[in-house]
Amino acid sequence: MEKYQNMEHYRDKVLETAAFLKSQIDQMPQIAFLTGTGLGSSTDSMDVTATFKYGDLPNFPISTVESHRGELIFGRLCNRKIMVMQGRFHLYEGYSPLEVTFPIRVMQELGINYLIISNASGGLNLNFSPGEVMVIRDHINMTGHNPLRGSNFDAWGVRFPDMTEVYDRKLAKLALSAAKRAAFDAQYGVYAGLSGPSLETPAETRLLKTAGADAVGFSTVMEAIAGVHAGMKILGLATITNINNPDAPEKATVEEIISVAQRAAYQINLILRGVLENL
Repeated sequence: MEKYQNMEHYRDKVLETAAFLKSQIDQMPQIAFLTGTGLGSSTDSMDVTATFKYGDLPNFPISTVESHRGELIFGRLCNRKIMVMQGRFHLYEGYSPLEVTFPIRVMQELGINYLIISNASGGLNLNFSPGEVMVIRDHINMTGHNPLRGSNFDAWGVRFPDMTEVYDRKLAKLALSAAKRAAFDAQYGVYAGLSGPSLETPAETRLLKTAGADAVGFSTVMEAIAGVHAGMKILGLATITNINNPDAPEKATVEEIISVAQRAAYQINLILRGVLENL
């Protein structure tokens, strides 16, 4: 599905999309929030000033996954300007890493400094429970892909970005504190990103646990890598939708995963509000 002739062509498409949004929005926010599967309602309390369907944005990919609304929203939350992507793009949909991270590059051109990424994940840590939120401490890229592969556009970032702190520790601390103030405890752990769409086998689950992963999903890693390259401060929030125990495997359905994520969306909203209030 790759449609870019080269990095110059890709950047031209990014600049075109950014220019369109700049022509529509008077003052750009510095904060962006990318919602995951079943989490579209996590920003229902925001004061919306503008909404764009992905199909109405020049060059923007189209989300094909159930529960992803496919809308880019601008507004205010906790008196902070924010842009929200309700729906994202995945490698398993057939999108390339450049297409998956196209919105991140648009955000970079719009001046976004803080990127908050949420997702629905399977729990690998047996101390976790479905419906909990895990603040992402680090990630393991198991997709076999990287959005920085190929020629580097130096104006966007260095050729070899440092990855020792992908997820900003200060933002993580704010998120954990926000959860505690809201009377629930968020987990803190490592996220493993796979390409999907097939769910993990028991042997794969055991491998990921051995590697130190606490949760697993099919998103987030591509966007986080591009965000680091762009110099953004990143907060990752993973909703634990089910527990993967390789010694007692249970079948999981997409419908069940979405249902749990939707019920946990209010916790994501509380954490988001707590972070914005203290950012």
